[in-house]
Amino acid sequence: MAQDVHPVLLCGGAGTRLWPLSRKSYPKQFTRLTGEESLFQAAARRLSGEGFAAPIVVTGADYRFVVTEQLAGVEIAAAATLIEPEGRNTGPAILAAALALHARAPGALMLVAPSDHVISDAPAFRAAVTAAVPAAEAGQLVTFGIRATRAETGYGWLALDAPPDARFAPVPQPLRGFVEKPDADTAARLLAGGMHLWNAGIFLFTTTAILSAFEAHQPALVGAVARALEEAAQDLHFLRLAPDAWRDCADISIDYAVMEKAANLTVVPYGGGWSDLGGWEAVWRASGPDASGTVTAGPATAIDCAGSLLRAEDGQQALVGIGLRDIIAVAMPDAVLVAHRDRAQDVKRAVSALRAAGAPQAETLPRDYRPWGWFESLATGGRFQVKRIHVNPGAALSLQSHHHRSEHWIVVEGTARVVIDGHEQLVTENQSVYIPLGALHRMENPGKVPVVLIEVQTGAYLGEDDIIRYEDLYARGEGARG
Repeated sequence: MAQDVHPVLLCGGAGTRLWPLSRKSYPKQFTRLTGEESLFQAAARRLSGEGFAAPIVVTGADYRFVVTEQLAGVEIAAAATLIEPEGRNTGPAILAAALALHARAPGALMLVAPSDHVISDAPAFRAAVTAAVPAAEAGQLVTFGIRATRAETGYGWLALDAPPDARFAPVPQPLRGFVEKPDADTAARLLAGGMHLWNAGIFLFTTTAILSAFEAHQPALVGAVARALEEAAQDLHFLRLAPDAWRDCADISIDYAVMEKAANLTVVPYGGGWSDLGGWEAVWRASGPDASGTVTAGPATAIDCAGSLLRAEDGQQALVGIGLRDIIAVAMPDAVLVAHRDRAQDVKRAVSALRAAGAPQAETLPRDYRPWGWFESLATGGRFQVKRIHVNPGAALSLQSHHHRSEHWIVVEGTARVVIDGHEQLVTENQSVYIPLGALHRMENPGKVPVVLIEVQTGAYLGEDDIIRYEDLYARGEGARG
């Protein structure tokens, strides 16, 4: 490639169709659904190395520190992380990234990709990107079409002028148009005709080309997003888009905003494995069912099962299925899903029902991720709560106090540096400290390995908003989450 491609990773979705594993507090792109890395990490690694610049990430405020930690886990640093005040679909997100990139590298190539897809043949996909570069440099808006292997009604389709190469080589060709998610009969006709591909929502273009397209077709959106960038606030290494201007942005996808209106469209076929993991049926399919059509993950056992997915997420669980046919069973420490595979898309209805009932399981996981690590509640009573707390190497909790609770910390792994009312001490494995109600305190991990401790809280009120912060490495306010 003559110039580096700048990946733009979109990771703002909530992923409710994969509940209970994926929830608003920790959506599917950050989970390890099909391998040892999260989907986000796999996407970042796939679009890194020779020919690729550091990525731009577009995400929400709740996920900013998760993004940073997961990129560090694969030794990748973002060139920029744009924080959306609220989700406004892919149109404004991609436009913001294009404006930000164009300001520092006019005319740069940008590759827009969702961060929650599975692409099993990364070299083949990179070859498709390389094949698309000349068309993008010539001013085309390039999209990537996936080889259709079934009459899928859950995807949009791309209409071609000519059938793909017989070997499905990544040869750029004109794109005739877009087909919305079809019904079953239409999908069957599209598949049989051989003139359509699945729309993966992955794009390659120069900043000049895409900005010209937005200016021609969405001038009001350009103005709103430009103001959101001009009025953006720097927050550590994040750029927070201005909420008032962002609120004026239309909630619109890149397809509706630009692609379906533009004339300079090119498609590059990709014939390798791909899935958007849009539901548990897709996870079952992408996980490689055995001869009986069954997939097990974690401490799960299938006995005389067929066409089923059994997945347990906690090492202390034992999920057993006997005689199941076409069943999805997913066990989390706080929630269990059992559904027929044909009804997997109805999981969103379950989330809505739980949300209406006020159940925390609708949106939050038992494990709460923070910029310094995570914690999870182990036991809760009327005036007490027991937590396990994991502090990353080099990380620190804020200097804080509480109005309503005292705390007892027992270190079970690593060594913590603890300050209580100005007195500093090192607390190592099998040692403990007591923090009286109202005491000014802080804990940090000065070592190279995680610190794990058990925290016992006692008091009249144990909510997470009972925090007065005095100093914080992560610029959080009093009572703030994250």
